[in-house]
Amino acid sequence: MKPIRLISGVLTVGFWTLMSRVLGVVREVLILGLIGPGPVMDAFVAAFRLPNMFRRFFAEGAFNAAFVPMFSKRLEADENPLGFASDAFAGLAFVLTVLSALALIFMPALVYATAAGFAGNERFDLTVEFGRIAFPYILFISLAALFSGMLNAAGHFAAAAAAPVLLNIFVISAMSAAYLMDGPLVDVLIWTIPVAGIAQLALVWLAARRAGLGLMPRRPKWTPEMKHLTAVALPAALAGGVMQINLLVGQQVASNFDNAVGWLYAADRLYQLPLGVVGIAVGIVLLPDLSRRLKAADDSGAKEAFSRASEMALALTIPCAVALVVIPLPIVSVLFERGATGPDDSAAIAVAVAIYGLGLPAFVLQKLLQPLFFAREDTRSPFRYAVWTMILNAALAIGLSGTLGWIAPAIATTTAGWAMVAMLAFGARAMGDVARFDSRLRDRLWRIVLASMVMGGVLWFLNAALGGWLVADYVRYIALAVLIALGGVAYAIAGQLSGAFTMREIRGALRRGG
Repeated sequence: MKPIRLISGVLTVGFWTLMSRVLGVVREVLILGLIGPGPVMDAFVAAFRLPNMFRRFFAEGAFNAAFVPMFSKRLEADENPLGFASDAFAGLAFVLTVLSALALIFMPALVYATAAGFAGNERFDLTVEFGRIAFPYILFISLAALFSGMLNAAGHFAAAAAAPVLLNIFVISAMSAAYLMDGPLVDVLIWTIPVAGIAQLALVWLAARRAGLGLMPRRPKWTPEMKHLTAVALPAALAGGVMQINLLVGQQVASNFDNAVGWLYAADRLYQLPLGVVGIAVGIVLLPDLSRRLKAADDSGAKEAFSRASEMALALTIPCAVALVVIPLPIVSVLFERGATGPDDSAAIAVAVAIYGLGLPAFVLQKLLQPLFFAREDTRSPFRYAVWTMILNAALAIGLSGTLGWIAPAIATTTAGWAMVAMLAFGARAMGDVARFDSRLRDRLWRIVLASMVMGGVLWFLNAALGGWLVADYVRYIALAVLIALGGVAYAIAGQLSGAFTMREIRGALRRGG
């Protein structure tokens, strides 16, 4: 994949991921406004997190790390890639079907293991009920991830990137209809989850067929290729599982505090917006590109792709992190404070947003560094690093909760994120020059930081100047839009003047990428 094609892929994935994340924020606005922080919200968050936890464990962990590089190399060499993918699909479907059946049977134990603080009150029974409805989502979304990996490896990014948008469209539409018809909001919300999973699978399955990547159904077979896939995927799945343990530790701590699960969930959705648009988009496109270049022994091309992807990601991520730290309360109050969500909820969510904002660059850097290992089919090293961060995260979340309360999990998550980056960067040194930023990025990185600091100062001043407008009904939406727009202009000017980037480069990248 040429650098221009890389930029095009990032822009395509980034656009659809932006649509998904923006609609995801709209989804959370509806949920927080119509349901609000409380027992029902906590139960929904805990139940919805169960299939998402296993989705990251199986789909995003094992298949992005193991299946995509192996499929990419077979596709490049024309070594029966569809036969390999069909066997992988059959095996994954079998494992997920068994897992779903077990989860439905043992849901009370699963809820207790992930949110013990709910035991003895109404949140526990609600979470069990919601969990049994939502859990089959894991089957559909993980199989969809396999088709998405095939499409990404073949350079067809649009359908795979657009699929997650369907979940938010379905939820927003269903909840709006239920509200207008005075229907059961929570029941509609939870039942929409598995329905949206079916729609996502259907979309990428059809896109794969049209791209000539249709799979033939077959029985699971334990072939040498599947044995190799499992050997590579298992450490990646375990690494994904370790990261999910971090989330579960945070949820366990938060479940002991009223409304805290909902607060942290809302904050998580906000920082996931730039993380998804930038970090995940770059990682999705970078992994198959690096795999092909390393297969062809194109080390210089691999370094160029890694450095340009990192430059783009950091130029977009660092200012977003500064904004989340400097103006979290205006963002949270304008987006979420209405209906069942009040000022106290906004203040709590804003604190968590600022702490997550400090970790945003780390979360994006992880998405950039991990493909260096995965492209070499090295999933063991990231797993080892993830285990150490799990220990650190648990120690901080549990240890600090006694004095800092419900906010301890956010602090632990951010600290563990930076620790993971440090270990990935240290481990990548053995890969040689390929894993190092080139001179252009090293020169521009401090300029990006400087431009972001200038933008942060402008945002701080404008926030104080617009204070009254940001809390006034209806006008607050315009005031927030003006605040963000002027901050963006300040960053663009500061970036141009400092040499962090040039508008000519941006226009050229957009023109070539399209």
